[in-house]
Amino acid sequence: MKKHNVKFIAADMDGTLLNEHSQLDPSFFDLYQQLEDKNIMFAAASGRQYYSLIETFAPVKDRMMFIAENGTLVMYKGQELYSCTIDTPSIKKIIQTARSIEGAHIVLCGKRSAYIETQDPQALAEFSKYYHRCEYVEDLLAVDDEFIKVALCHFDGSAEHINPIINAEFDHSHQVVVSAKIWLDVMNAEASKGAAIKYLQNTLGFSHEETMSFGDYLNDLEMLQESYYSYAMENAHQQVKETARFIAPSNKDAGVFTVIKEKVL
Repeated sequence: MKKHNVKFIAADMDGTLLNEHSQLDPSFFDLYQQLEDKNIMFAAASGRQYYSLIETFAPVKDRMMFIAENGTLVMYKGQELYSCTIDTPSIKKIIQTARSIEGAHIVLCGKRSAYIETQDPQALAEFSKYYHRCEYVEDLLAVDDEFIKVALCHFDGSAEHINPIINAEFDHSHQVVVSAKIWLDVMNAEASKGAAIKYLQNTLGFSHEETMSFGDYLNDLEMLQESYYSYAMENAHQQVKETARFIAPSNKDAGVFTVIKEKVL
C-alpha cells in the first residue's frame, strides 16, 4: 500500500477525532507517540477553546499543537504561534445584534477566558462541553480582553435561527460560519482553520502536499482546501464530502486512526 508523504496532520474534534460520545479513544496517545517518533506533527483543529483542548490531551499537552477556536488561536508547547483577533467596536456590534435574536445564547471568546451573561441551565451545560475556562459577567460589553471569536448557540438550529440575521449583517466584514447544528461562529474575516494551517506551512516549512487533515462540518472546509490529503469523515456534511479528496470511515469507527495507521504509519 502506497504511504502518504505527510509532515503535518490536523484533525477536527467533534464528529471527527472524537467518537459519537464525544470521547477521545485512549489509544490516541500511542498513535501520537508513533507520529512524534517519525517527526510528524499532529494538531487538534477545533472550534473548542484552547483550555478545553489541553484537558482532553493532558498527557501530551506540553508537546502538542492546538489550532483552537476555529483557527483564531494557535498554541504550541504552551506558546502562542498565531492569533486572529476582532476589534472591540466590531465585538460590541456583534453582541448587540446577537442579543436581538430570540433564543440565542452568546459566548464571547477571549484569549484569557470565555465570557457569558446567561445563567440558563441548558446553555450552561452545553457551554461546559467546549469552554473549560468560562466566566459569568453581568455585561459582555464591559469585558476587557483580546477577543478572537463570538460563538452563538441556538437549540432549535443555528443555520435556521441565527445565520440569516448574523450573515446579513456581518458576512461582508467578518467570517461567519455554521460550526455545528446548534452553533455559529463570528470571527475576523481572515480567520479559519485553513488560514491557521497556511500560516504554519509558511513558518514551519511543510508544504500543501505534505499536509493531511480530517473534518466533518462546514467550519472544516478551508482546512481541507489547504491540505492535499484532505479527508471528509463518512458522517460528514455533504458539502464537506464534496470538498475533500478522500473519505475516511466515520468517527464511530475511529476513521482518523484507521487512515493514519494505513496511510502514514
